[in-house]
Amino acid sequence: MDIKAYIEITRPINSLMMALAVIIGAVIACNNLNTLMNNSLKILLGSLTAFTLTAASMVINDVYDIEVDRVNAPWRPIPSGRISIVKAKIYFTILCIIGIASALFINLLAMIIALASIIISYTYSAWGKRTGLLGNAMVSFCVAIPFIYGSVILYDSIIPITLFFFLMAFLANMGREVTKGIIDVEGDKLRHIRTIAIVYGSKKAAFIAVIFYLLAITLSIIPIILDLVSALYIPLIVITDLGFIYTSLLLLRNPYKEIALRSKRLVLLWMLIGMLAFLVGRISL
Repeated sequence: MDIKAYIEITRPINSLMMALAVIIGAVIACNNLNTLMNNSLKILLGSLTAFTLTAASMVINDVYDIEVDRVNAPWRPIPSGRISIVKAKIYFTILCIIGIASALFINLLAMIIALASIIISYTYSAWGKRTGLLGNAMVSFCVAIPFIYGSVILYDSIIPITLFFFLMAFLANMGREVTKGIIDVEGDKLRHIRTIAIVYGSKKAAFIAVIFYLLAITLSIIPIILDLVSALYIPLIVITDLGFIYTSLLLLRNPYKEIALRSKRLVLLWMLIGMLAFLVGRISL
C-alpha cells in the first residue's frame, strides 16, 4: 500500500483547516473557556467529523475528476495509478462512516449537518461542478459550514453570530473557486464544465472573483463595528484583507493560469490568517 498516496489524495492541509474551522466555530459561538473545556470531547469529535468528511470529499472528487486530472494534474494518486478507482471508493466509504459516526455521538443535528455536507460534496463531484457558479456555491457551503457546526456541537442549535462568520468564509471561498476555474480551463473543457472562465472568459472570471473577495473584506469590518470581537482581531484581519486586495490586483492585472494558480494558493493563506483572526478576536473578548 502506498501510504503517501492515500495521504496525498485527502489533501490533509484542507482537511486540517476544516477541523480547525470547527474549533473556531465553537469559540465564535461561546468564548467562555470553561464551557469550551467542558465540551472538549464534543469539539474533538466535531473536528474529526470535519477532517474525515473533507478528506472523503477530496477522494470522491478525484474519482470523478480522473479524466480532467490526466490533463491538468497527471501526478495525482488516481491518474498516476498509485490508487485504483475501486480502492479510492472504498477509502471514501470508510472516511464517510468515521465522519458520520463521530457526528452521531455529538447530537442528532450534528449528524444531519454532517450527512447533508457529504451529500452536497458527492453531488458536486458527480454533477454539480458542471454547473459552474452553482457548483462553486456547493463547495463554498461545505467549506464554510464548519463555523456553524461549531455552535451545533455546543448548543444543539445554530447560534446567529456564527452565520455571520459563515457568510464571510463562503464569499472568500467563492472567489477562490472562480479563480480555480481560470486554472483548469483546458481540463474543464474536456468535461464540458461551464465555469465562468469558460463561458465568459478569464478576464470576466477574474473580475467576478475579485467582487467576492471585496464582499468578504467588507463583511470583515462589521464585527469590529458591532463590538463582536476584541482589538486583537484587528491586526490579523488587516493582514487578511490586505492579502485579498493584493491577490485581487494580481488577478486583475494578469487573469491567466499562472497568476491564478499563485492567487489560489495565496487565498488559502489569507483564509487561514482570517480564521485565526476570528479565533483570537472572540476568545480574547
